[in-house]
Amino acid sequence: MSMCVASPGIVKNIKDNIAEVDYNGNIVKAHTGVVDVSPGDYVLVHAGMILQKIKQKEAEDMLSLFRELEEL
Repeated sequence: MSMCVASPGIVKNIKDNIAEVDYNGNIVKAHTGVVDVSPGDYVLVHAGMILQKIKQKEAEDMLSLFRELEEL
């Protein structure tokens, strides 16, 4: 069994239900689906689809945890 982990990114722009999401300078496109997002929102994306909007603190905590795991 494998597991996918969605990493938080920040929405930069939205056009026609397609958001540009910034992951540390790497911009990817993701469908907004039914999630109401705006530029500046932190989101979790999986398979090209925004799954949910998250609070900035939660995103920062997740990114910090990922950095710690990379160091192991």
